[in-house]
Amino acid sequence: MTVQPIVEKCEGCARIKEIDGMRRCSSYPEPAAKWSLGICNFATHVKASVDKQGKVKINPLKMSKRASRSK
Repeated sequence: MTVQPIVEKCEGCARIKEIDGMRRCSSYPEPAAKWSLGICNFATHVKASVDKQGKVKINPLKMSKRASRSK
């Protein structure tokens, strides 16, 4: 498996390592593919998105599991 160099959106991430003189992601071999669908889930420099009311968006399935656990 070949490890591709990082893309511009990866700049600032804590997972970047210097390997053979190239800056590469230590978690995923093809960083461009992770960013093509939106935000990379391994990115340490990106904050969670916030909706208009100022609340952090949570997956509805995850929210229902959290609610059932607290009962």
